[in-house]
Amino acid sequence: MSGIAWVYIMLGIYTIYCFYEGLKGFFTEKTSQGYAIAGRSIPFFAFLLAATAASFSGWTFIGHPGLIWQDGLSYAFASFYVLTIPITGALFSKRTWFLGKRYGFITPGDMYAYYYNSEAIRFLVVLTSVFFSVLFTAVQIKASAALFHIIAGVDVTYGAFFMAFIVWFYVCAGGIRASVWVGAVQCVLLVSGIIILGYYVVTGPAFGGWAGFSASMNGLDKKFLEVPRVINFGLGGAEGEVQWTAVMILTYLFALMGIQASPAFTLWNFGLKSPKPLAWQQTFMSTFVVGFALFFFAAIQGMGAKILQFSGAGAFQNMNQATVVPTLMKEFLPPVLLGLVFLSAIAAIHSTAAPYINTGGSILLRDIYWRHIRNQKSGDAEQIWVNRICATLLTGIALFVGLTSTAALVILGALATAFGFILYILLLGIIWGFRFPSKGAVLGVISGMIVIVLTYAVWPNPLSMHCSFWGLFSGLLVSYSCRLIRIRDSEKTLKRQLEVRLFLDNIDFPSESGKRWRKAMKIAVPVWFLFAIGPACLLGNSAFSFAGFPPLWSWQIVWWTLGIILMWALCFKSELSTVSEAQILRAEEERMVVVKGG
Repeated sequence: MSGIAWVYIMLGIYTIYCFYEGLKGFFTEKTSQGYAIAGRSIPFFAFLLAATAASFSGWTFIGHPGLIWQDGLSYAFASFYVLTIPITGALFSKRTWFLGKRYGFITPGDMYAYYYNSEAIRFLVVLTSVFFSVLFTAVQIKASAALFHIIAGVDVTYGAFFMAFIVWFYVCAGGIRASVWVGAVQCVLLVSGIIILGYYVVTGPAFGGWAGFSASMNGLDKKFLEVPRVINFGLGGAEGEVQWTAVMILTYLFALMGIQASPAFTLWNFGLKSPKPLAWQQTFMSTFVVGFALFFFAAIQGMGAKILQFSGAGAFQNMNQATVVPTLMKEFLPPVLLGLVFLSAIAAIHSTAAPYINTGGSILLRDIYWRHIRNQKSGDAEQIWVNRICATLLTGIALFVGLTSTAALVILGALATAFGFILYILLLGIIWGFRFPSKGAVLGVISGMIVIVLTYAVWPNPLSMHCSFWGLFSGLLVSYSCRLIRIRDSEKTLKRQLEVRLFLDNIDFPSESGKRWRKAMKIAVPVWFLFAIGPACLLGNSAFSFAGFPPLWSWQIVWWTLGIILMWALCFKSELSTVSEAQILRAEEERMVVVKGG
């Protein structure tokens, strides 16, 4: 059979499975809480895989090798998001679960509004969720349309509508439980697809193995093998033009830390049965498994396409960053594997679109419709159907943005994550007790959003630093300025915040060994950031080389390996993501539900 036939066979099997999970959820989920957060019962194994798939998506599968092809190994530093994304989870996820369990929070807006005693913050979180859901889902839709068009010849618009329909159906029908169980399969497909395609590229007749590939790669122009400089001075270039200076690499990876700070992941944390899978997801699945796929096989895809372009191979002469991976698939994969890797790409795309559509709908339902339009009086059946309507609206808007936007996949995605990164302001306050008044938190988030838009669209990347950095920097500056000018919270707010602080500090404190490790991490983490993805990464241009890897690629592999150890130390030895049975029991017994229906 032809490769196209296998594409449709694999897509058919996948669609049947998605519809099965959606229909199973449709007939079993009868409560609004069950539909939105799976009744706080997402199991260990499902979360381990689904959360990984949700973090690394269609832009990882398609856009990431595409920008390595476009910009060379300086962009390949973005693979370090296998560490920076779970570092956010290590900082916040376990304590977020404790708060959700104790106070009955269902949406992130519940948690933020309660701690800061401010409905304005709830509306800001809803706005952030909508921005994040629409932009990030648009990235996935855009990727699926390009992929379906190149591989199967399907019109871009028709392909986008069909792929959006699949994910819309199982999300709207089955709720978060369907999203999680489909996500578990999508994780396996995502990682295996990246590895399979990279393997066939490097062993294909164009290269004949690693030796031929390495020799060809080391003959490329130095601009594709080095980080150009530490910083560019000035207000920035034209929209979409990114120079991967050391500070751009660093601040771009800050943006990607916004993925697990986003409202979607906070809501997923509330749905966990227990926090036990967090440390394993952050250290093993994200940093090691996905890291292995990206640092080796995704980079092989991008650099391989660049070598073939310069060698004059006809299929590689008129590409753009969105068509690199589909072109490699058509040129290198045998028919059955073309179908499998195509399915892997679609699974990667859906793995992120699904949770953001699902959680965005739940947040709109609970924080807007149920709380303010229906005054907390609607029943479960009504809430579930309104949730589905909200998810449908988000899907439609994302479909429109995805089909009309001209921005690069990963750049559009990084704009979305920048809005998630802004929520560091609120999370640092509630999870770790950073002190600024509620009005400062509101003004900080608003100012951060405004600055993100300005430094993305009006003055892109000032000083060659990503808009996420400028957004958080300005947001924290405004928040703390409110404290300096002595804006004060009410006694009710201060009492509420004190109670939260006492609960967290009492239930989640490190052992003596954990305290020593945390002190060491206060030095180790900044050092790792400085050398792995910060200004000192320029040393990698000529530091050392091994096994045929260029110096910069060798530098990345070494610091990724050290990063695995770093994540193990943060999550396990420093006890940021581990939890004991006694803590879980206390969380069950010491509930103080403050949210209706929580």
